[in-house]
Amino acid sequence: MNLPRRIIAEFVGTAILLAIVVGSGMMGARLAGANDAIALLGNTIATGAGLIVLIWIFAPVSGAHFNPVLTLARLWRRETSTTEAAAYIGAQLAGAIFGVWIAHAMFAAPIFQIATKARDGVAQGFAECIATFGLIGTILAVERNRPDATPIAVGLYIVAAYWFTASTSFANPAVTIARSLSDSFAGIAPHSVPMFIAGQAAGAIAAILFFPWLLHKEVAA
Repeated sequence: MNLPRRIIAEFVGTAILLAIVVGSGMMGARLAGANDAIALLGNTIATGAGLIVLIWIFAPVSGAHFNPVLTLARLWRRETSTTEAAAYIGAQLAGAIFGVWIAHAMFAAPIFQIATKARDGVAQGFAECIATFGLIGTILAVERNRPDATPIAVGLYIVAAYWFTASTSFANPAVTIARSLSDSFAGIAPHSVPMFIAGQAAGAIAAILFFPWLLHKEVAA
């Protein structure tokens, strides 16, 4: 598959993912009133289900990364080139921001926003480390043993991680940056972004080092 087509797939897939994340958060908040638990539940179900479908659609074209840390993991494992990884990450960032704007337009909200929802503290960064460690580990492990089950495994993991992590599992630098541009239920204030991305980077590195070692099969003498 030629590179421009793969880049377009990453852009469109990431845009749809962010439209789902932000749009479902806005819908959940509107319908649930002040009940954040119900709003988060709606946000969770839509994100997990949408992610499964998006991976099914775009994986045959681009691999359906939609996430800079996954692209960098592929680069670390020499499964892609530096040029391709840079192009993927650029497409993911641009697609994520465009997806946020799509969600705003659908809900008749101002297109250009800055989030005010603070998500601060070391605990939040640690939660993102755990969320990203689990996400990258899920992908590496399931691709090795049950590649056909990867879309469902990723979607199910994200559904679980929304609820067991204090940060609600962004686990994606492109998602984090884009959500700082939405003053909605799914938003994150810009000053909270660096801690989240630092946690995501640490979690990804840990997963890249740990899971290949864990899954390595000894060759019989």
